[in-house]
Order: sequence, then C-alpha cells, then structure tokens
Amino acid sequence: MDKRTKIVATISDFRCDVDYIQSLYDAGMNAVRINTAHAPIEGAQKIIENVRQVSDQIPIIIDTKGPEIRVTGMEGDNEKGIPFKAGDTVRIKGTAANQPSTAEMIYMNDASIFDDVPQGARILIEDGEIELIVKDKQDETLICEMVNDATIKPRKNVNVPGVEINLPSITEKDRDYILWAIENDIDFIAHSFVRSKEDVLAVKQILREHNSPIKIISKIENREGVNNIDEILMETYGVMVARGDLGVEIPAEEIPVTQRYIVRKCIESKSPVIIATQMLQSMISSPRPTRAEVSDIAGAIYQRVDAIMLSGETANGDYPVEAVSTMARVARQIELDTSSHNPDSDMNMVRINNEVTAQLSRSAVRATLNLPVKAIVIDTLSGRTGRYLSAFRSQKPVYAVCYRKSVMRQLGLSYGVYAIYREPSETHNSFLLSILYYLERKKWLYKEDMIVVVGGSFGAAKGASFMEIGNVLNLQHKAMNNEVTCNKE
Repeated sequence: MDKRTKIVATISDFRCDVDYIQSLYDAGMNAVRINTAHAPIEGAQKIIENVRQVSDQIPIIIDTKGPEIRVTGMEGDNEKGIPFKAGDTVRIKGTAANQPSTAEMIYMNDASIFDDVPQGARILIEDGEIELIVKDKQDETLICEMVNDATIKPRKNVNVPGVEINLPSITEKDRDYILWAIENDIDFIAHSFVRSKEDVLAVKQILREHNSPIKIISKIENREGVNNIDEILMETYGVMVARGDLGVEIPAEEIPVTQRYIVRKCIESKSPVIIATQMLQSMISSPRPTRAEVSDIAGAIYQRVDAIMLSGETANGDYPVEAVSTMARVARQIELDTSSHNPDSDMNMVRINNEVTAQLSRSAVRATLNLPVKAIVIDTLSGRTGRYLSAFRSQKPVYAVCYRKSVMRQLGLSYGVYAIYREPSETHNSFLLSILYYLERKKWLYKEDMIVVVGGSFGAAKGASFMEIGNVLNLQHKAMNNEVTCNKE
C-alpha cells in the first residue's frame, strides 16, 4: 500500500512453491509473469495453482512466443552449437519442416526468409551477440559472412534490423497457450513481437470466439511496433516495452528516447505500460544492484510507468527476494519526490475528452491537489474509471471496488490503484458504507480523513456520473441515512 508503481516478477516452474511466491509478494511483487518460451503447460499450471494459493488478487500474465525467427535445432542434438570464425562463409536457409542445422547449412524456422531479407542486410543471432552480413543470395540460400568469432547455438533468437519479415501473427504453440489461458482464467496475454494492430486483432479474435475477459498486452520489440504504436494502442489493453529485442532492432542510443515516447503515448491512451528487460540483471548473481541499475529503475519510475518487471532475476536468479525488495525500495523513494510526481491532470488524453468518466476522473485528481484529500474511492464494473484515474497519476491512492474478480486483478497492474473485490451492491449507499468500513478496519482510512468518491447514480454498469467530497464520518452518516430512507420507502 506504500508504493504506486507495480512490480511484475517472472516465475519459472522450477521455482514456484507457495512459500517462495509468498516471499516475493511480501517483498512487494504485484503481478506474476509466466514465459511460455521456457515453461511447458504442465509447469505453467503448477505456477497458477500456487499463485492462487497465495492470493486471488495477484494478476497473472503469460507471454506468447509470437512471430519470431529462431535457429533450428542442431543435427545430432548438438547443444554446444557450431563454431565459426570472423570472415567465414555461413549459408542460411529457411525451413517450414524444422530441419536441423549443420556446419554446411544453418536453418531458420521461417520459410520466407530468403524472399524477405535483402543482400547487404545484417542478421543478428542471440540478442545481437552474433552478427552476419548477407553477401549474396543463391538457390533459396542466403550467403553470409561472419562478422565476429562466435558459436551459433540451437534455437537462438534471430533479428534482422530494418527488414520487415512476413511472419504469421500467431503460431500453433501460441494458439494452444491462449486456449489454455482462457480455460484457466488468466488475466493478461503479453503477445510478443507485435508489429501492427493486425497482430493484436489475431489474438483478440480467439478471445472473442471464447467470450474471454483476458486482456492483451502488446510487447513492443521492433521498429515496426514503435512506428505503429498509435494503431496498436487503439486495439490493445496495455504495452510492454521489451528492451531486449528492441535494443537489438534499433541503436542502443535510441532506446531511452523510444522508451519515453512509448510511455507517454500509453499514459495519454490510458493504457498500462510495463518496462522490462535487465532492470536488475546483476542481481541474478549478486545480492546488491549496480548504481546504473538503480538509476535505470528510477528513470522508469520518474516517467511514471505503471509497472517495472523482473525476468531472470526472479525466474532463476540467486537473489530473487532481494531483487523485488530493491525495486520496491527504489519505487517508494522516487515517489516521495513530489516535485517530479505531481498529477498530470492537464494532460490531453486522446479519444476520451468528451467522456463523463474522464472529466470526473480529472476533477477528482485535481481535488487531491487543492484539498487535504487522503484517497479516492470508486466502484467499477469494467475497470474503466480506475484506468482513467490511474492515467492522471494521482499522488493519492485510488481504492477501487470491483464486482468482477478478473477486473480486480486487471486493475492490479495500474499505477496507484488498489483493487478490492466485492459482491455487487444494490445501491451506491450500500457500496459506500461497505468499502468505508472495510478501509477503516484495515487502518487505511480514519473517520476524520477527507476523501473523494466517484460513483454512478445509475449503477456501476452505467458508468460514473458524480463526484462527492467529504470526510469518512460524514459520508458514512449520509450513506446510512439514505439507506434508511430508501428502505422505508
């Protein structure tokens, strides 16, 4: 309750017992991510069961593999790979049959790579550790020159910066995981390598066919995704800035500018935004972060992202709890700097400026600047009011009463929102009495505290229609009197 920036931790099926997940949750973790590239469905199932034992409030995100290129497996199950020297000729060919690679021919899992990759292009393997230049194209084969001494290993990722590759939006493995996610009440699908809105719509189509409330987070990992961010935001729920592959696709010096650009676009579109990749990389093997890593986390929090993410640090690192604790401490410290964390109530939110909910949310956040308000209290059926309040980045907590557990968990990823599940109330007065007594029992609010209430006169399903300001005691008395009057009538 003492930080507004959320923390996402990646959990592997090799380390996912209940006590471990509880320790991360106690340290400040808000959401769990499962990377399907490394976790089989059986392992992912175990993670979900254990997370739910810790708390049914924790959002669960699964990554799809997405439209990516990889080196195939090696002939003879060679896991060590094939060594090459700088200047060596390497022949590359696409295959739809997952043909194993050899020293004579490196195969990649994209059958169209010959047609899409031009002569002179750079091919990067294993996050850019290996670089090749396409010197010629002959007989459906790319004739490449090795730039550096390196060993090409099986199933490593491949990037071709500046080249649009004709890949399907969803693989068969992705489809299997999406259907599994629907069956298991997962909250978010983080779709990898989103290039345009068509990639998002392909996932949406499957969710729509199964009437699923799962939301899509688009992972931006290439130049196409950055260039098409506006159309992607029209279709997606949220965005993850995946700086690993993005840092391979575009020059390193452009990453900070690109990150700020995407974050701003997301906030203006009321879309949650997560910053990911190597935030505390050194803590995989060290109990203390580097100063550069702390500055990186601080930079993201100063940009007021919704969430920051840990990957290998919690999936297989030696100091996972310490990594979460470090992130939480940095978040708390940076958020104390009110000079740079003032609410952005004057922001010109795209596409929503004529909505009543948006205007009430803006006014509620402004009220926290001009009055000694301790919190904003809302109820929401779809989560929309919570997302709008989050987008204005209030310094005061937003307590959101949700009438669906899926909405409660989805709002658990939004900046500054603390979502609480309740059975639907018959009236606004009964909702208000219930939540105010609950917050008092938790000692999150006291009788004399001033709060802002954003509610709907026509029920949560009809959206917000009014804003009310008062201290907890007076609002309780008013709600109680109204309830008595309504009951008499």
